[in-house]
Amino acid sequence: MSKRRRTRKNTKRTLTRLRTVLLTAALTAGLLTGCLQDSGESADGEKEITIAISSDTGTLDPAGSIALSWLSYAPAAMDELLTFDENGEVEYRAARSYEVSEDNRVWTFHLREDALWSDGTPVTSEDFRNTIERALDPASGSGYAVYLFPIENAEEIYNGEADMDSLGVETPDDHTLIFRLDEACVYFLDLLRLPVYMPSCRTYADSADSGWDKNPETSLSNGSFFLKEYVPDQYFVLEKNENYWNADAVNLDRITFRFYADTQTMASAYEAGEVDVATSLSSTVMELYEGKEDLYLTEQIATRYIYFNLNVEPFGDVRVREAINLAVNREELCRIVGEDTEPTYNLVAKYMKDKNTGEYFTDGAEQPFEENVSRARELLAQAGYPDGEGFPVLTYRYPSLEMDSDTAQVLKEQLKENLNIDIELEAQELQMNYSSRHAGDFDLCRMNWTADFADPYTYLSMLLSNSTYNCSGIRDAEYDSLVARSDSETDPVKRSELLHQAEQYAVGEQFYILPLYAMKGVNLVNPDIAGITRNPATGGLEYRYADVSK
Repeated sequence: MSKRRRTRKNTKRTLTRLRTVLLTAALTAGLLTGCLQDSGESADGEKEITIAISSDTGTLDPAGSIALSWLSYAPAAMDELLTFDENGEVEYRAARSYEVSEDNRVWTFHLREDALWSDGTPVTSEDFRNTIERALDPASGSGYAVYLFPIENAEEIYNGEADMDSLGVETPDDHTLIFRLDEACVYFLDLLRLPVYMPSCRTYADSADSGWDKNPETSLSNGSFFLKEYVPDQYFVLEKNENYWNADAVNLDRITFRFYADTQTMASAYEAGEVDVATSLSSTVMELYEGKEDLYLTEQIATRYIYFNLNVEPFGDVRVREAINLAVNREELCRIVGEDTEPTYNLVAKYMKDKNTGEYFTDGAEQPFEENVSRARELLAQAGYPDGEGFPVLTYRYPSLEMDSDTAQVLKEQLKENLNIDIELEAQELQMNYSSRHAGDFDLCRMNWTADFADPYTYLSMLLSNSTYNCSGIRDAEYDSLVARSDSETDPVKRSELLHQAEQYAVGEQFYILPLYAMKGVNLVNPDIAGITRNPATGGLEYRYADVSK
């Protein structure tokens, strides 16, 4: 793949201090040379940008196992039925309109008649149903299948208790898509931006393991870009979709996403002029670029936390889970891990806004719990482990990324000092860590969840007994009931109260998770790039209408 021409500006940057012991010589050298790329034009005049992203994980099949690769691919290549802009207004994409019944159980969407796949064939209602049907087959490995369960008989089909013919999805013609729900679902429109509600061309999208999704000949797009090339573990290239209904608004001709093993290498690649955008970098970069126009900080609508495996003793005992939560000093943890982190005591992301108040959702209720080492020691003793005596040596599995490695070391030291218990640390390649977690093959496992849509349900649903993301063995009818009541509550104030109750119960009474911190997004963006937007639901950067100056 040819490299585009760039002019470099020499600037002086001073390394004021090291934030972590993991700052490598490669990153230091790159930052001290200080060069900025000026042009996103290739030799033939086409506009393109290159983006550094984390390791290659997951599928590009909306019905398959979604991970980091999809999160980079989909915002540029796939059109959902509709979404919401930063002001909360509906933005129609694959659909041109919709209507809903008085009881909020029947939702009818009218698709664009000018919507085409990237090969020029029509996008039809059956393409949407194709994704849904495949996602409801557990063999597809879709963690998002649970978000189809509001549809009539979807959960029963997933569990093998009903036939696909009973699914509450109707396609009376090519441009009409009807959903029939079991119960009213007040956040149903929010769900539509999830992969399982996006189309997959039924001509090629046959199964999650056939490889159609990363083959440019069969991986069709209904969005502003389409897959041109995919080289596993190296890069993938998206090119402008001239068949896109809104192609006139698309400025770039090409976007290349390059995979990097760690954030230090990503930052070095940006400095070397190899990439135009580098996302989710370490806090050290934030210091080094302070005051520079390259630095692009965002609030990540995400929570870093740990799952306890309730099927592994002694995590079935709530006193043990509470003791560990109370023994972790999150302020100290964040000081060591980086200034882009902030302690959190919630599952719902610290930076998620309440649609009704415009304030952060977590600020609408008391903090679920407070750290207290003395109380933690008492609880551990009550559970039969005075001063940690007899407590089994358990293993914490986490991705072998810088932030997670630092976090693991701090947690190990704090639990030893405060509770006199030992945990073994096992760093895993990112995809392996995902697989271990989904298989329930862990004692303690790192989890990071970025919101998929702008509602606390995107977090609270993960602890439901029937959730496909419930990897830790939680089965709690009281919690399930609280969340279920919020699903159909149309009064926004009462619904928020129910959601707060559910979180307080799960995190502050049952201690089903170990919340750690919220994060700022530290990104480097070539100042010559305009039109990058921030998804209001997830906080992620989107490039579908980006442009570069000549």
